[in-house]
Amino acid sequence: MTEKKKVAEKKENAVVELTNTFEQDSTTFDGMTTEDMALPFLRLLTNMSPQIGEVQGAQPGMIFNTATNELFAGDQGVLVVPCQYVRQYIEWAPRGGGTGAPVNIYPATSDILSKTHKEPGDYKDYLENGNYIEATANHYVLIVSDDRTPEPALISMKSTQLKKSRKWNSMMVSVKMKGSGGKMFTPPMFSQIYRLTTTSESNDRGKWHGWDIVRVGAVESAAVYEAAKAFSASIKDGEVDVKHESDDKGADGETHDLF
Repeated sequence: MTEKKKVAEKKENAVVELTNTFEQDSTTFDGMTTEDMALPFLRLLTNMSPQIGEVQGAQPGMIFNTATNELFAGDQGVLVVPCQYVRQYIEWAPRGGGTGAPVNIYPATSDILSKTHKEPGDYKDYLENGNYIEATANHYVLIVSDDRTPEPALISMKSTQLKKSRKWNSMMVSVKMKGSGGKMFTPPMFSQIYRLTTTSESNDRGKWHGWDIVRVGAVESAAVYEAAKAFSASIKDGEVDVKHESDDKGADGETHDLF
């Protein structure tokens, strides 16, 4: 055996030994639950996103993981498994008057919109106290890829992207599979993988980047499926704590879609 091969083999053995030690000591997180960790958001970056100019390589139209600072090119996107859907009404202070955190969060069953009004030339739903209510569609997902463990994340859609959320929900409900006896059934949302990319959109108010969603196919990994199922259950049981915050450079919750 050459000296070079001996060095390589010694290094490989050291790595294996250290990995075994890591495994033996892997109980150090036993007391930590999902309530002790920040759930990452997958954000669609706009020109007003605080990451522009602060995170190297960040550009409008990219997708950003708020926990890992990972960037995904908008045209390549990211693969996700949807696990749960939660619709809410979030109350924000007007621009410049808040801390960047929601004032209140109301469930989808709330009648809060009946207590709002619109100002001339403004599309927001305002309360008498000056705050406004923003309908928010929350899609809890697992980020998946071939070379790493699935990662939980949250995609919040609002404003112009609510129609994308409704389209995604319709796509999920429309998936059919043939079961025993040839009977068709609708599989759980966490049985399917979707690719999320970004696209340019516009209307009479201006231009912005929006989501584009395509179904890839059924989950083929049992491990991924079980992880998605477990994440779905933890959300249903209220074990996942979400810290909503402003996703632009203003100290409020306003959505700045324009480039």
